[in-house]
Amino acid sequence: MTIAPVRGMKDVLPPESARWKALESEYIAYAGRFGFREIRTPIVEKTELFARAVGETTDIVEKEMYSFTDRSGENLTMRPEGTAPVVRALLGNRFALGEWPVRLAYTGPMFRHERPQKGRLRQFHQLGAELFGTDSPYADAEMLAFLYGFLKEIGLSGVSLEINSLGDPACRPAYNERLSDFLASREGLLCDDCRRRRVRNPLRVLDCKAERCVQATADAPSVLESLCDECRAHFESVETVLAEIGVPFARNPRMVRGLDYYRRTTFEFVIPGMGAQNTVAAGGRYDGLAEMVGGKERVPAIGFAVGVERLLMLLGEGGDGAPAADVFLVTSGAKFLREAFRWKMELIGKGIRAEMDYEGRSVKAQFRRADRSGAAAVVVFGEDEDARGMVVFRDMAGGKQEEVSRDEAMRRLAGLK
Repeated sequence: MTIAPVRGMKDVLPPESARWKALESEYIAYAGRFGFREIRTPIVEKTELFARAVGETTDIVEKEMYSFTDRSGENLTMRPEGTAPVVRALLGNRFALGEWPVRLAYTGPMFRHERPQKGRLRQFHQLGAELFGTDSPYADAEMLAFLYGFLKEIGLSGVSLEINSLGDPACRPAYNERLSDFLASREGLLCDDCRRRRVRNPLRVLDCKAERCVQATADAPSVLESLCDECRAHFESVETVLAEIGVPFARNPRMVRGLDYYRRTTFEFVIPGMGAQNTVAAGGRYDGLAEMVGGKERVPAIGFAVGVERLLMLLGEGGDGAPAADVFLVTSGAKFLREAFRWKMELIGKGIRAEMDYEGRSVKAQFRRADRSGAAAVVVFGEDEDARGMVVFRDMAGGKQEEVSRDEAMRRLAGLK
């Protein structure tokens, strides 16, 4: 019996894999316009990194992480998100990354043990970016403009930007106390997890998707009403800059991020009408995360992540339309296999996708395969043509077929690059 993949993890097969590659390549290229450089972090990190950064009261740490003890007795975790590893890499390689601000972008798989559903898997993939070294509201606006522009460039329509501010350590404690008092009055209406969160981290209750908790907190006090003067001025400056550069947005005072390290600006790009699965991309500012994971100084930072599976699903199904080959080499007998193979290797060396049949199928069957491959040209090695030092060259799009010399055929094929 064939061994099935792990539940919630899937193979990405061609032609879908070509769409993934194209999207990731376009993302890294677009990020480069803003000065972001690519970083690649390990898939496995020390469990302590996520316990400190993500927060011990989050669902990720409590329920969803793939953690294990290796043969050396070290507690390790397959990364459930990308920001904490990038911060760890920044702190460990600070001088190699140059002066502030540092802009880093990444792509890659993440892992969470949750219920698999459409667009949400246990091994999922993200595009992300992090900007370190400045708490200027212009940095927040830059990240939002970057993400807004990228989603627009790849053709995703109907997306709305929602923003909020979570305050900072100076003003959030007062809000948490106010929110906790409110939740205490609704405790009987909350789910078991949220009754526990109400004491340890009341802000997390607003992130619960359970319908009973959404209804119970519908009239919860807004964090925006509790911002200190500095946080309020920062948030209003972000809004002003976004308006000036033409990035549309709306306030969403109920929006909180599911990870403990966020403060001040938080945001989501959503598609209205898609229910609980309406978020396309999300992120926010996390100025204190470096200290949480062992850094010696406060590092202002802001970042985001985009789910690749969700994004491709929204962009539509199907392959990228690219042909499997540029040229197909047809042989009329086994005696031509060696020469055709030499041509194939030479063409590949020139950057041209070449394909041929190794199994001795009929010329007719090889032409059918050539047609399915999408090849622009076919070269036929035949007995009669070989006696004259020629080959048959067929233009598949135009349907024109003629005998040409081997040198002329190779010259034409070189033009397919």
